[in-house]
Amino acid sequence: MKTLRFTTMVLAVISAIGLSMIPIATTVAAEIYDLVILNGRVMDPQTKLDAVRNVGVKDGTIAVITKDMIKGKKTIEAKDHVVAPGFIDMHDHNTAAPFGQKLALRDGVTTPMELEAGVYPVDKWYAALKGTSQTNYGASVGIVPIREHVFNPGYKSRFAGDFLFDMQLPKATHASMKWSTQIATDEQIEKIGQMIEKELGQGALGIGHLPGYAEFGLTQRESTLVQKLAGKHNTFVAVHGRFSSQMPPASGLLGIDEMMAPQAAYGGGLVVQHMTAQTLAVTPQALRLIDDARDKGIQVIAEIYPYDFGSTIAGADYLRPDNYQKNMGRDFKDIIEVSSMKPLDKARYEELVKTAPGTSVMFYNATEDTVNKALAHPNTVLGSDSYPYTIRNPGGPAIAWDTPFDGVNGHPRGAGAHARLLRLVREKKVDIPLIDGVSKMSYMIAKFLQDNGVAQMANKGRIQVGRDADITIFDPKTVKDNATMKDGGLPSTGIPYVVVNGTVVVKDSKVLKGVHPGQPVRNIARQ
Repeated sequence: MKTLRFTTMVLAVISAIGLSMIPIATTVAAEIYDLVILNGRVMDPQTKLDAVRNVGVKDGTIAVITKDMIKGKKTIEAKDHVVAPGFIDMHDHNTAAPFGQKLALRDGVTTPMELEAGVYPVDKWYAALKGTSQTNYGASVGIVPIREHVFNPGYKSRFAGDFLFDMQLPKATHASMKWSTQIATDEQIEKIGQMIEKELGQGALGIGHLPGYAEFGLTQRESTLVQKLAGKHNTFVAVHGRFSSQMPPASGLLGIDEMMAPQAAYGGGLVVQHMTAQTLAVTPQALRLIDDARDKGIQVIAEIYPYDFGSTIAGADYLRPDNYQKNMGRDFKDIIEVSSMKPLDKARYEELVKTAPGTSVMFYNATEDTVNKALAHPNTVLGSDSYPYTIRNPGGPAIAWDTPFDGVNGHPRGAGAHARLLRLVREKKVDIPLIDGVSKMSYMIAKFLQDNGVAQMANKGRIQVGRDADITIFDPKTVKDNATMKDGGLPSTGIPYVVVNGTVVVKDSKVLKGVHPGQPVRNIARQ
Protein backbone atom coordinates (compact mmCIF):
# COMPACT_ATOMS: atom_id res chain seq x y z
CA MET A 1 0.00 0.00 0.00
CA LYS A 2 1.12 3.55 -0.75
CA THR A 3 0.94 5.12 2.71
CA LEU A 4 3.22 2.62 4.44
CA ARG A 5 6.92 2.03 3.83
CA PHE A 6 9.38 -0.39 5.36
CA THR A 7 12.95 0.98 5.28
CA THR A 8 16.36 0.20 6.75
CA MET A 9 17.99 2.80 9.01
CA VAL A 10 21.72 3.28 9.65
CA LEU A 11 22.77 2.34 13.20
CA ALA A 12 24.10 5.40 15.07
CA VAL A 13 26.99 5.20 17.54
CA ILE A 14 26.56 7.39 20.62
CA SER A 15 28.96 7.42 23.55
CA ALA A 16 27.73 6.74 27.08
CA ILE A 17 29.10 10.11 28.19
CA GLY A 18 27.14 11.91 25.53
CA LEU A 19 23.93 10.14 26.52
CA SER A 20 24.29 11.17 30.13
CA MET A 21 24.41 14.80 29.14
CA ILE A 22 21.32 14.76 26.93
CA PRO A 23 17.86 15.62 28.38
CA ILE A 24 15.44 12.68 28.83
CA ALA A 25 13.21 13.51 25.83
CA THR A 26 16.26 13.68 23.55
CA THR A 27 17.57 10.41 25.01
CA VAL A 28 14.39 8.66 23.85
CA ALA A 29 14.85 10.16 20.41
CA ALA A 30 18.53 9.14 20.25
CA GLU A 31 17.92 5.46 21.08
CA ILE A 32 18.10 3.15 18.10
CA TYR A 33 15.32 0.55 18.37
CA ASP A 34 15.03 -2.75 16.54
CA LEU A 35 11.75 -1.58 15.02
CA VAL A 36 9.85 1.71 15.15
CA ILE A 37 6.23 2.33 14.15
CA LEU A 38 5.67 5.99 13.40
CA ASN A 39 2.62 8.25 13.41
CA GLY A 40 0.05 5.52 14.02
CA ARG A 41 -3.17 5.80 16.00
CA VAL A 42 -2.11 3.73 18.99
CA MET A 43 -4.93 1.90 20.78
CA ASP A 44 -4.44 0.25 24.16
CA PRO A 45 -7.77 -1.18 25.34
CA GLN A 46 -6.69 -1.51 28.97
CA THR A 47 -5.68 2.11 29.55
CA LYS A 48 -8.01 3.47 26.82
CA LEU A 49 -5.12 5.25 25.12
CA ASP A 50 -6.30 6.26 21.65
CA ALA A 51 -3.89 8.80 20.23
CA VAL A 52 -1.21 9.32 17.61
CA ARG A 53 2.08 8.03 19.00
CA ASN A 54 5.39 6.51 17.93
CA VAL A 55 6.21 3.01 19.18
CA GLY A 56 9.72 1.61 19.64
CA VAL A 57 10.40 -2.12 19.90
CA LYS A 58 13.55 -3.69 21.32
CA ASP A 59 14.38 -7.33 22.07
CA GLY A 60 10.84 -8.48 21.33
CA THR A 61 9.08 -6.08 23.69
CA ILE A 62 7.58 -2.60 23.45
CA ALA A 63 10.30 -0.28 24.74
CA VAL A 64 8.74 3.15 24.28
CA ILE A 65 5.47 4.85 23.34
CA THR A 66 6.05 8.53 22.75
CA LYS A 67 5.11 11.71 20.88
CA ASP A 68 8.83 12.27 20.20
CA MET A 69 10.49 11.22 16.98
CA ILE A 70 12.37 7.92 17.35
CA LYS A 71 14.63 5.88 15.09
CA GLY A 72 15.05 2.21 14.45
CA LYS A 73 16.91 -0.34 12.39
CA LYS A 74 13.57 -0.91 10.65
CA THR A 75 10.71 1.56 10.31
CA ILE A 76 7.01 1.25 9.57
CA GLU A 77 5.17 4.45 8.64
CA ALA A 78 1.66 3.97 10.06
CA LYS A 79 -0.05 7.29 9.39
CA ASP A 80 -3.86 6.94 9.22
CA HIS A 81 -3.58 3.39 10.57
CA VAL A 82 -4.47 1.88 13.93
CA VAL A 83 -1.61 0.31 15.89
CA ALA A 84 -3.37 -2.32 17.99
CA PRO A 85 -2.41 -5.24 20.20
CA GLY A 86 -1.99 -8.41 18.16
CA PHE A 87 -5.32 -10.21 18.01
CA ILE A 88 -5.77 -13.30 20.18
CA ASP A 89 -8.03 -16.15 19.09
CA MET A 90 -9.08 -18.70 21.73
CA HIS A 91 -10.86 -20.83 19.19
CA ASP A 92 -8.66 -21.74 16.25
CA HIS A 93 -8.61 -25.35 15.08
CA ASN A 94 -5.99 -24.40 12.46
CA THR A 95 -3.41 -23.27 15.02
CA ALA A 96 -0.87 -25.96 14.11
CA ALA A 97 -1.27 -25.82 10.32
CA PRO A 98 1.09 -23.48 8.41
CA PHE A 99 -1.73 -22.60 6.00
CA GLY A 100 -4.04 -21.85 8.93
CA GLN A 101 -1.42 -19.62 10.54
CA LYS A 102 -0.91 -17.79 7.26
CA LEU A 103 -4.62 -16.98 7.05
CA ALA A 104 -4.75 -15.98 10.72
CA LEU A 105 -1.85 -13.55 10.25
CA ARG A 106 -3.55 -11.91 7.29
CA ASP A 107 -6.53 -11.46 9.64
CA GLY A 108 -4.34 -9.76 12.25
CA VAL A 109 -4.08 -12.72 14.64
CA THR A 110 -0.73 -13.10 16.41
CA THR A 111 -1.82 -15.71 18.98
CA PRO A 112 -4.24 -18.42 17.79
CA MET A 113 -5.03 -21.17 20.30
CA GLU A 114 -6.76 -24.56 20.18
CA LEU A 115 -8.85 -24.39 23.36
CA GLU A 116 -12.29 -25.83 22.50
CA ALA A 117 -11.37 -29.25 21.08
CA GLY A 118 -7.98 -29.31 22.77
CA VAL A 119 -5.17 -31.78 22.07
CA TYR A 120 -3.68 -34.92 23.58
CA PRO A 121 -0.89 -35.39 24.50
CA VAL A 122 -0.01 -31.76 25.14
CA ASP A 123 3.78 -32.15 25.15
CA LYS A 124 3.76 -33.79 21.74
CA TRP A 125 1.65 -31.01 20.24
CA TYR A 126 3.86 -28.22 21.60
CA ALA A 127 7.04 -30.03 20.57
CA ALA A 128 5.82 -30.28 16.97
CA LEU A 129 5.51 -26.48 16.74
CA LYS A 130 8.72 -25.49 18.50
CA GLY A 131 10.84 -23.24 16.27
CA THR A 132 8.51 -23.66 13.28
CA SER A 133 5.57 -21.40 14.12
CA GLN A 134 4.91 -18.01 12.56
CA THR A 135 2.40 -17.17 15.29
CA ASN A 136 2.35 -17.72 19.02
CA TYR A 137 0.46 -20.91 19.88
CA GLY A 138 -1.28 -22.62 22.76
CA ALA A 139 -3.68 -25.46 23.52
CA SER A 140 -5.89 -26.96 26.16
CA VAL A 141 -6.09 -30.66 26.94
CA GLY A 142 -9.15 -32.03 25.16
CA ILE A 143 -11.57 -34.51 26.66
CA VAL A 144 -12.52 -35.75 23.18
CA PRO A 145 -9.07 -37.04 22.15
CA ILE A 146 -8.68 -38.52 25.64
CA ARG A 147 -12.01 -40.34 25.30
CA GLU A 148 -10.93 -41.63 21.89
CA HIS A 149 -7.70 -43.02 23.37
CA VAL A 150 -9.63 -44.69 26.20
CA PHE A 151 -12.33 -46.23 23.99
CA ASN A 152 -10.31 -46.89 20.81
CA PRO A 153 -6.82 -48.34 21.49
CA GLY A 154 -6.26 -48.58 17.73
CA TYR A 155 -6.29 -44.81 17.27
CA LYS A 156 -2.87 -43.40 16.30
CA SER A 157 -2.46 -39.68 15.79
CA ARG A 158 -0.70 -38.51 12.63
CA PHE A 159 -0.95 -34.83 13.62
CA ALA A 160 0.82 -34.67 16.99
CA GLY A 161 -2.34 -35.17 19.01
CA ASP A 162 -4.49 -32.73 17.00
CA PHE A 163 -7.65 -34.83 16.83
CA LEU A 164 -9.65 -32.68 14.41
CA PHE A 165 -6.98 -33.13 11.75
CA ASP A 166 -6.78 -36.85 12.54
CA MET A 167 -10.53 -37.13 11.90
CA GLN A 168 -10.00 -35.84 8.36
CA LEU A 169 -7.94 -38.99 7.59
CA PRO A 170 -9.71 -41.81 9.45
CA LYS A 171 -8.14 -44.59 7.38
CA ALA A 172 -4.63 -43.46 8.30
CA THR A 173 -5.32 -42.66 11.96
CA HIS A 174 -8.04 -45.23 12.71
CA ALA A 175 -10.01 -42.41 14.36
CA SER A 176 -13.55 -43.45 15.17
CA MET A 177 -16.71 -41.91 16.61
CA LYS A 178 -16.56 -43.95 19.83
CA TRP A 179 -15.66 -40.79 21.75
CA SER A 180 -19.07 -39.45 20.75
CA THR A 181 -21.33 -42.41 21.48
CA GLN A 182 -19.79 -44.51 24.24
CA ILE A 183 -20.74 -43.95 27.87
CA ALA A 184 -17.78 -44.19 30.23
CA THR A 185 -17.77 -46.55 33.19
CA ASP A 186 -16.84 -45.40 36.68
CA GLU A 187 -13.32 -46.72 36.13
CA GLN A 188 -13.02 -45.00 32.76
CA ILE A 189 -14.22 -41.67 34.16
CA GLU A 190 -11.57 -41.93 36.87
CA LYS A 191 -8.96 -42.68 34.22
CA ILE A 192 -10.12 -39.73 32.09
CA GLY A 193 -9.75 -37.45 35.10
CA GLN A 194 -6.25 -38.73 35.80
CA MET A 195 -5.23 -38.20 32.18
CA ILE A 196 -6.58 -34.64 32.21
CA GLU A 197 -4.71 -33.82 35.41
CA LYS A 198 -1.47 -35.17 34.00
CA GLU A 199 -1.79 -32.91 30.94
CA LEU A 200 -2.60 -29.90 33.11
CA GLY A 201 0.66 -30.66 34.87
CA GLN A 202 2.38 -30.53 31.47
CA GLY A 203 1.28 -26.94 30.97
CA ALA A 204 -2.05 -27.27 29.14
CA LEU A 205 -3.80 -23.91 29.20
CA GLY A 206 -7.17 -25.30 30.25
CA ILE A 207 -9.64 -28.09 29.45
CA GLY A 208 -11.49 -28.40 26.14
CA HIS A 209 -14.94 -29.93 26.59
CA LEU A 210 -17.35 -30.91 23.78
CA PRO A 211 -20.65 -32.32 25.09
CA GLY A 212 -22.33 -30.78 22.05
CA TYR A 213 -20.60 -33.40 19.90
CA ALA A 214 -21.29 -36.28 22.29
CA GLU A 215 -24.79 -35.54 23.49
CA PHE A 216 -25.61 -39.20 24.17
CA GLY A 217 -22.16 -40.42 25.15
CA LEU A 218 -20.38 -37.84 27.26
CA THR A 219 -22.14 -37.67 30.62
CA GLN A 220 -22.96 -34.80 32.96
CA ARG A 221 -20.61 -36.50 35.42
CA GLU A 222 -17.76 -35.67 33.06
CA SER A 223 -18.94 -32.06 32.79
CA THR A 224 -18.84 -31.81 36.58
CA LEU A 225 -15.44 -33.52 36.59
CA VAL A 226 -13.76 -31.09 34.17
CA GLN A 227 -15.14 -28.01 35.93
CA LYS A 228 -14.07 -29.41 39.31
CA LEU A 229 -10.55 -29.97 37.93
CA ALA A 230 -10.56 -26.42 36.56
CA GLY A 231 -11.29 -25.09 40.02
CA LYS A 232 -8.68 -27.32 41.62
CA HIS A 233 -5.93 -26.24 39.22
CA ASN A 234 -6.88 -22.55 38.84
CA THR A 235 -7.72 -22.91 35.18
CA PHE A 236 -10.80 -22.87 32.93
CA VAL A 237 -13.03 -25.01 30.75
CA ALA A 238 -13.72 -24.04 27.12
CA VAL A 239 -17.08 -25.62 26.31
CA HIS A 240 -19.16 -26.36 23.25
CA GLY A 241 -22.55 -26.61 24.98
CA ARG A 242 -24.53 -29.81 24.87
CA PHE A 243 -27.59 -28.38 23.13
CA SER A 244 -28.04 -26.24 20.01
CA SER A 245 -31.67 -25.33 20.37
CA GLN A 246 -34.12 -22.53 21.04
CA MET A 247 -36.98 -24.84 21.99
CA PRO A 248 -37.88 -26.85 25.10
CA PRO A 249 -37.10 -29.21 26.66
CA ALA A 250 -33.39 -28.97 25.79
CA SER A 251 -32.56 -25.39 24.81
CA GLY A 252 -29.08 -23.97 24.50
CA LEU A 253 -29.54 -22.43 27.94
CA LEU A 254 -29.39 -25.90 29.50
CA GLY A 255 -25.96 -26.44 27.96
CA ILE A 256 -24.71 -23.36 29.82
CA ASP A 257 -26.44 -24.41 33.03
CA GLU A 258 -24.70 -27.79 32.83
CA MET A 259 -21.35 -26.06 33.27
CA MET A 260 -22.27 -23.11 35.47
CA ALA A 261 -23.80 -25.31 38.16
CA PRO A 262 -20.53 -27.16 38.94
CA GLN A 263 -18.67 -23.89 38.42
CA ALA A 264 -20.68 -22.36 41.27
CA ALA A 265 -19.71 -25.32 43.46
CA TYR A 266 -16.06 -25.80 42.49
CA GLY A 267 -14.85 -22.59 40.84
CA GLY A 268 -12.63 -22.28 37.80
CA GLY A 269 -13.24 -20.20 34.70
CA LEU A 270 -15.64 -20.95 31.87
CA VAL A 271 -15.59 -19.89 28.21
CA VAL A 272 -18.93 -20.48 26.48
CA GLN A 273 -17.66 -20.81 22.96
CA HIS A 274 -19.59 -19.65 19.85
CA MET A 275 -22.60 -19.15 22.12
CA THR A 276 -25.08 -17.86 19.54
CA ALA A 277 -24.75 -21.11 17.60
CA GLN A 278 -26.12 -22.93 20.64
CA THR A 279 -28.53 -20.40 22.15
CA LEU A 280 -29.97 -18.96 18.92
CA ALA A 281 -33.14 -16.96 19.73
CA VAL A 282 -32.63 -17.36 23.50
CA THR A 283 -29.24 -15.60 23.33
CA PRO A 284 -30.51 -12.50 25.20
CA GLN A 285 -31.48 -14.66 28.20
CA ALA A 286 -28.11 -16.43 28.08
CA LEU A 287 -26.28 -13.10 28.09
CA ARG A 288 -28.28 -11.87 31.08
CA LEU A 289 -27.31 -15.04 32.96
CA ILE A 290 -23.64 -14.42 32.20
CA ASP A 291 -23.93 -10.76 33.20
CA ASP A 292 -25.46 -11.66 36.55
CA ALA A 293 -22.82 -14.34 37.19
CA ARG A 294 -19.99 -11.93 36.40
CA ASP A 295 -21.52 -9.36 38.75
CA LYS A 296 -21.05 -11.96 41.50
CA GLY A 297 -17.38 -12.43 40.58
CA ILE A 298 -17.84 -15.68 38.64
CA GLN A 299 -15.26 -16.10 35.86
CA VAL A 300 -17.45 -16.74 32.82
CA ILE A 301 -17.31 -15.16 29.38
CA ALA A 302 -19.22 -15.64 26.13
CA GLU A 303 -17.47 -16.00 22.80
CA ILE A 304 -19.14 -15.20 19.47
CA TYR A 305 -18.12 -15.68 15.86
CA PRO A 306 -19.44 -13.02 13.45
CA TYR A 307 -21.42 -15.28 11.10
CA ASP A 308 -24.92 -16.74 10.96
CA PHE A 309 -23.58 -20.11 9.84
CA GLY A 310 -21.04 -22.50 11.31
CA SER A 311 -18.76 -25.37 10.34
CA THR A 312 -18.68 -28.87 11.77
CA ILE A 313 -18.75 -32.56 10.87
CA ALA A 314 -21.70 -34.34 9.25
CA GLY A 315 -22.02 -36.64 12.27
CA ALA A 316 -22.52 -33.82 14.78
CA ASP A 317 -25.36 -34.70 17.14
CA TYR A 318 -27.08 -31.35 16.78
CA LEU A 319 -27.48 -31.81 13.00
CA ARG A 320 -29.85 -34.75 13.50
CA PRO A 321 -33.22 -33.88 11.91
CA ASP A 322 -35.08 -34.14 15.23
CA ASN A 323 -32.91 -31.28 16.51
CA TYR A 324 -31.72 -29.29 13.50
CA GLN A 325 -35.15 -29.08 11.94
CA LYS A 326 -37.39 -29.07 15.01
CA ASN A 327 -35.30 -27.16 17.58
CA MET A 328 -33.12 -24.99 15.34
CA GLY A 329 -35.74 -24.26 12.67
CA ARG A 330 -33.58 -25.41 9.74
CA ASP A 331 -33.68 -28.08 7.00
CA PHE A 332 -31.31 -30.44 5.13
CA LYS A 333 -30.70 -27.78 2.48
CA ASP A 334 -29.24 -25.50 5.16
CA ILE A 335 -26.30 -27.91 5.50
CA ILE A 336 -23.57 -27.57 2.84
CA GLU A 337 -20.97 -30.25 2.11
CA VAL A 338 -17.63 -28.43 2.07
CA SER A 339 -15.84 -30.61 -0.50
CA SER A 340 -18.48 -29.97 -3.16
CA MET A 341 -20.15 -26.82 -1.73
CA LYS A 342 -23.53 -28.43 -2.47
CA PRO A 343 -26.50 -28.34 -0.08
CA LEU A 344 -27.47 -31.70 1.35
CA ASP A 345 -30.70 -33.53 0.89
CA LYS A 346 -32.05 -36.28 3.15
CA ALA A 347 -30.36 -39.10 1.23
CA ARG A 348 -26.92 -37.48 1.14
CA TYR A 349 -27.10 -36.52 4.81
CA GLU A 350 -27.94 -40.08 5.82
CA GLU A 351 -25.16 -41.44 3.59
CA LEU A 352 -22.54 -39.17 5.17
CA VAL A 353 -23.62 -39.97 8.72
CA LYS A 354 -23.41 -43.68 7.95
CA THR A 355 -20.20 -43.82 5.88
CA ALA A 356 -18.18 -40.65 6.56
CA PRO A 357 -19.39 -38.86 9.72
CA GLY A 358 -16.16 -36.81 9.91
CA THR A 359 -16.92 -35.04 6.61
CA SER A 360 -16.70 -31.24 6.85
CA VAL A 361 -19.98 -29.38 6.43
CA MET A 362 -21.27 -25.84 6.96
CA PHE A 363 -24.68 -25.14 8.45
CA TYR A 364 -26.89 -22.14 9.16
CA ASN A 365 -27.71 -21.46 12.81
CA ALA A 366 -28.47 -18.08 14.50
CA THR A 367 -29.82 -15.06 12.65
CA GLU A 368 -27.52 -12.22 11.59
CA ASP A 369 -29.35 -9.81 13.89
CA THR A 370 -28.85 -12.09 16.90
CA VAL A 371 -25.14 -12.43 16.11
CA ASN A 372 -24.54 -8.69 15.67
CA LYS A 373 -26.34 -7.78 18.89
CA ALA A 374 -24.35 -10.42 20.78
CA LEU A 375 -21.09 -9.07 19.38
CA ALA A 376 -21.98 -5.62 20.71
CA HIS A 377 -22.65 -6.93 24.22
CA PRO A 378 -20.02 -5.80 26.77
CA ASN A 379 -19.31 -9.31 28.11
CA THR A 380 -18.61 -11.06 24.82
CA VAL A 381 -15.38 -11.62 22.93
CA LEU A 382 -14.66 -12.73 19.39
CA GLY A 383 -13.42 -16.18 18.38
CA SER A 384 -13.08 -17.46 14.84
CA ASP A 385 -13.68 -21.20 15.32
CA SER A 386 -11.36 -21.58 12.34
CA TYR A 387 -11.85 -25.14 11.07
CA PRO A 388 -9.45 -27.17 8.90
CA TYR A 389 -9.81 -26.28 5.24
CA THR A 390 -10.27 -28.85 2.48
CA ILE A 391 -8.14 -28.77 -0.69
CA ARG A 392 -10.48 -28.65 -3.67
CA ASN A 393 -8.31 -30.94 -5.75
CA PRO A 394 -7.22 -33.63 -4.85
CA GLY A 395 -8.96 -33.24 -1.48
CA GLY A 396 -7.71 -33.73 2.07
CA PRO A 397 -6.88 -31.16 4.77
CA ALA A 398 -5.12 -27.95 3.74
CA ILE A 399 -1.91 -27.87 5.76
CA ALA A 400 1.00 -26.71 3.57
CA TRP A 401 1.99 -23.02 3.74
CA ASP A 402 2.00 -22.72 -0.07
CA THR A 403 -1.61 -23.88 -0.45
CA PRO A 404 -3.33 -21.32 -2.75
CA PHE A 405 -5.87 -19.11 -0.99
CA ASP A 406 -8.35 -19.74 -3.80
CA GLY A 407 -7.71 -23.49 -3.87
CA VAL A 408 -9.58 -24.47 -0.72
CA ASN A 409 -13.10 -24.90 0.54
CA GLY A 410 -14.08 -24.09 4.10
CA HIS A 411 -15.81 -21.68 6.41
CA PRO A 412 -14.74 -18.05 5.80
CA ARG A 413 -14.32 -17.43 9.53
CA GLY A 414 -10.87 -19.03 9.39
CA ALA A 415 -9.75 -16.26 7.05
CA GLY A 416 -11.86 -13.22 7.91
CA ALA A 417 -13.51 -13.24 11.34
CA HIS A 418 -11.41 -10.44 12.86
CA ALA A 419 -11.46 -8.13 9.86
CA ARG A 420 -15.19 -8.81 9.60
CA LEU A 421 -15.80 -7.47 13.11
CA LEU A 422 -13.77 -4.35 12.31
CA ARG A 423 -15.85 -3.85 9.16
CA LEU A 424 -19.12 -4.41 11.03
CA VAL A 425 -18.05 -1.80 13.61
CA ARG A 426 -17.21 0.66 10.83
CA GLU A 427 -20.61 0.06 9.21
CA LYS A 428 -22.37 0.41 12.61
CA LYS A 429 -23.92 -3.04 12.27
CA VAL A 430 -22.11 -3.78 15.52
CA ASP A 431 -22.61 -0.44 17.22
CA ILE A 432 -19.64 -0.08 19.56
CA PRO A 433 -16.56 2.18 19.61
CA LEU A 434 -13.64 0.88 17.57
CA ILE A 435 -11.42 0.49 20.64
CA ASP A 436 -14.05 -1.81 22.18
CA GLY A 437 -13.98 -3.95 19.06
CA VAL A 438 -10.20 -4.15 19.33
CA SER A 439 -10.54 -5.09 23.01
CA LYS A 440 -12.85 -8.02 22.18
CA MET A 441 -10.05 -9.45 20.03
CA SER A 442 -7.15 -8.74 22.37
CA TYR A 443 -7.23 -7.33 25.90
CA MET A 444 -10.49 -8.91 27.11
CA ILE A 445 -9.26 -12.35 26.07
CA ALA A 446 -5.80 -11.84 27.54
CA LYS A 447 -7.29 -10.63 30.83
CA PHE A 448 -9.65 -13.62 31.12
CA LEU A 449 -6.83 -16.09 30.51
CA GLN A 450 -4.52 -14.20 32.89
CA ASP A 451 -7.18 -14.31 35.62
CA ASN A 452 -7.54 -18.05 35.08
CA GLY A 453 -3.97 -19.17 35.52
CA VAL A 454 -2.19 -18.23 32.27
CA ALA A 455 0.40 -15.78 33.62
CA GLN A 456 1.99 -15.18 30.19
CA MET A 457 -1.13 -13.40 29.02
CA ALA A 458 -0.35 -10.46 31.31
CA ASN A 459 2.10 -9.40 28.58
CA LYS A 460 -0.31 -9.77 25.66
CA GLY A 461 -3.37 -7.91 24.45
CA ARG A 462 -1.88 -4.54 25.36
CA ILE A 463 0.15 -1.77 23.73
CA GLN A 464 2.22 -0.80 26.77
CA VAL A 465 5.89 -0.42 27.59
CA GLY A 466 7.35 -3.73 28.72
CA ARG A 467 4.67 -5.88 27.06
CA ASP A 468 5.25 -8.36 24.25
CA ALA A 469 5.57 -6.70 20.87
CA ASP A 470 2.66 -8.53 19.26
CA ILE A 471 1.19 -5.75 17.12
CA THR A 472 -1.45 -5.54 14.40
CA ILE A 473 -1.60 -2.48 12.12
CA PHE A 474 -4.81 -1.92 10.17
CA ASP A 475 -6.55 0.78 8.16
CA PRO A 476 -9.89 1.47 9.89
CA LYS A 477 -11.35 2.90 6.68
CA THR A 478 -10.58 -0.07 4.43
CA VAL A 479 -10.07 -3.18 6.55
CA LYS A 480 -12.45 -5.92 5.46
CA ASP A 481 -13.03 -9.64 5.20
CA ASN A 482 -13.02 -11.10 1.68
CA ALA A 483 -13.68 -14.77 2.40
CA THR A 484 -17.14 -16.08 1.50
CA MET A 485 -18.94 -19.37 1.81
CA LYS A 486 -17.87 -20.27 -1.74
CA ASP A 487 -14.33 -18.87 -1.43
CA GLY A 488 -13.57 -19.47 2.23
CA GLY A 489 -9.81 -19.03 2.00
CA LEU A 490 -9.58 -15.51 0.58
CA PRO A 491 -7.48 -13.44 3.02
CA SER A 492 -8.51 -10.21 4.70
CA THR A 493 -7.24 -6.87 3.39
CA GLY A 494 -6.48 -3.59 5.09
CA ILE A 495 -4.09 -5.19 7.59
CA PRO A 496 -0.71 -4.44 5.97
CA TYR A 497 1.60 -5.19 8.90
CA VAL A 498 1.61 -7.79 11.68
CA VAL A 499 4.42 -8.08 14.22
CA VAL A 500 5.00 -11.17 16.38
CA ASN A 501 7.40 -10.86 19.32
CA GLY A 502 9.02 -7.85 17.68
CA THR A 503 9.49 -9.53 14.28
CA VAL A 504 7.60 -8.38 11.21
CA VAL A 505 5.73 -11.40 9.82
CA VAL A 506 3.28 -9.60 7.53
CA LYS A 507 4.79 -6.88 5.36
CA ASP A 508 2.82 -4.93 2.76
CA SER A 509 -0.05 -7.41 3.25
CA LYS A 510 2.14 -10.42 2.45
CA VAL A 511 3.08 -13.12 4.95
CA LEU A 512 6.86 -13.55 4.89
CA LYS A 513 7.86 -17.14 4.24
CA GLY A 514 10.40 -18.77 6.53
CA VAL A 515 9.95 -16.27 9.39
CA HIS A 516 9.10 -18.13 12.61
CA PRO A 517 9.10 -15.88 15.70
CA GLY A 518 6.11 -17.60 17.33
CA GLN A 519 6.48 -18.69 20.95
CA PRO A 520 4.42 -21.13 23.03
CA VAL A 521 1.77 -19.88 25.41
CA ARG A 522 1.73 -22.41 28.20
CA ASN A 523 0.81 -22.63 31.86
CA ILE A 524 4.39 -22.57 33.06
CA ALA A 525 3.42 -22.53 36.75
CA ARG A 526 2.09 -26.09 36.50
CA GLN A 527 5.05 -27.59 34.63
